Amino acid sequence: MEVKSRAPGKIILSGEHAVVHGSTAVASSIDLYTYVSLRFSTPSDDQDSLKLQLKETALEFSWPITRIRASFPQLSSTPTSCSVENAKAIAALVQDLNIPEANFGLASGVSAFLWLYSSIQGFKPATVLVTSELPLGSGLGSSASFCVALAAALLAYTDSVSFHVNHQGWLSFGEKDLELVNQWAFEGEKIIHGKPSGIDNTVSAYGNIISFKLGSLTHMKSSVPLKMLITNTKVGRNTKALVAGVGERMLRHPDIMAFVFSAVDSLSNELTSILKSPTPDELSVTEKEQKIEELMEMNEGLLQSMGVSHATIQTVLQTTLKYKLASKLTGAGGGGCVLTLLPTCILFTYCSLPCASNVPLHLWFSSFLFGLHGR
Repeated sequence: MEVKSRAPGKIILSGEHAVVHGSTAVASSIDLYTYVSLRFSTPSDDQDSLKLQLKETALEFSWPITRIRASFPQLSSTPTSCSVENAKAIAALVQDLNIPEANFGLASGVSAFLWLYSSIQGFKPATVLVTSELPLGSGLGSSASFCVALAAALLAYTDSVSFHVNHQGWLSFGEKDLELVNQWAFEGEKIIHGKPSGIDNTVSAYGNIISFKLGSLTHMKSSVPLKMLITNTKVGRNTKALVAGVGERMLRHPDIMAFVFSAVDSLSNELTSILKSPTPDELSVTEKEQKIEELMEMNEGLLQSMGVSHATIQTVLQTTLKYKLASKLTGAGGGGCVLTLLPTCILFTYCSLPCASNVPLHLWFSSFLFGLHGR
């Protein structure tokens, strides 16, 4: 039997970094997915190993089951943080793989895989195939969607959840079972990012738009059919280092950064109110879009004050500003992706924007257009 699962990527509309310090953030799922296929070995396969195949990088990793069993003498079957001892065992398993230097950023994802697989399924030989439409390290939640899709596939082979297969052939869970998927995915995210806020895995698990604050989650269905251009700067960055950098700035300037985080919280709450309020006519849509543009500009300014911008992000911001379009970074910053709001009234006017701008073409060719109104 083979189980297939998928989980979407995400964009953060407001609240990056500040959410880690208790502010509200607003995020939406997007129509790009990570796919996981899980197949346990049968006696006829003559396989006694755990295999992980990463299609996009054409890499395959394998561990003898006996080696994994010896590495984890004690495991919890409920969502639990990886202990120092288990982290050391995982590091040894990953070190043996000799991952190519060009792909070494995958090491943390492989570590999360080993922890989630061993904790949920124990020591069973299997083959796990991972395929993703999300660019790695770009701020679109590739690691969270991986952890969510993986946790969903692994839990489907347990008695912990109930699910059905939808008309497209993908696993579908109820809200209670999604919470368990989300909890396990968060443990994987902690291995990858250190101290994540939990917003990425939450929006990937539940889809649509959410308003998120530590300990509180609100699901939304926007009445505004927003259209966003997502520009990938193709500049990689280290999310863990960027989060740590904001934390260090908080320690150096506690009073100032407290005001910054408070402003972000107010901004996210106002954005939530705008998205949830009724939109009876086209004039209302236009007014809302104008307000959202202003909020995006203010949010970008606050992110710059946190020290997470980048020269390529500034290039995109300056270029879109020439066309009177509001933009902001999304995710950790330091590169990654930039959001640009495309107002309804000029959506088609700017279809030729890539040809008219001075931004290197690869920035625009790697852009995607999505509506933020569903999973």
